[in-house]
Amino acid sequence: MNEVAFFDILRQGLWVSVVMAAPMLGAALIAGLGVGLVQALTSVQEMTLTFVPKIIAMLAVFWVSMSFMSGMLVKYFHAEILPLVVGS
Repeated sequence: MNEVAFFDILRQGLWVSVVMAAPMLGAALIAGLGVGLVQALTSVQEMTLTFVPKIIAMLAVFWVSMSFMSGMLVKYFHAEILPLVVGS
């Protein structure tokens, strides 16, 4: 394997990981903005109030998008990694 193929596979793997992490990070961002707005409006500055909703939102999105993430990872391995293993 030459360097160009290695870096191309690495780039595609990083892109797959970014796409897989985007829904959970988006949910954490939206939950954080919502809780921050509520805290600013009510002047309640409780630390667990920001942590718990983010975790709940991330777990809910993870549970819903688990099949999408698994399918994307399997497709990446079948298309990129397995041909390298079989060809070696």
